[in-house]
Amino acid sequence: MPVYEYLCNDCGPFTEMRPMSEYDMPQDCPHCAVTAPRAILTAPHFSCMPATTRKSHAINERSANAPRTLGEYKASHKPGCGCCSTKPSRLVTKSRSGAKGFPTARPWMISH
Repeated sequence: MPVYEYLCNDCGPFTEMRPMSEYDMPQDCPHCAVTAPRAILTAPHFSCMPATTRKSHAINERSANAPRTLGEYKASHKPGCGCCSTKPSRLVTKSRSGAKGFPTARPWMISH
């Protein structure tokens, strides 16, 4: 069951575990028994979440328009990685006779 926060006008904030079906219902204050409305006072706790999911959320929170620094770019790409080039690399094969072949080029063409 999730923990919800409530705000009593007399006693202040308190938390209660309640079923998700009752997320929007008010709760009686444990000190003065006055009905208090639900309040969102703190951010959700992600401590029980797996580390990979937390990392994914952190990456998604980054602005999509924020430019990366040169150091960040170099750290993520090794020299000659080819993932950012506009032209795909072509494989060159050689037959026993020394003729070159380009299997990734146009396989339907007969070489001259």
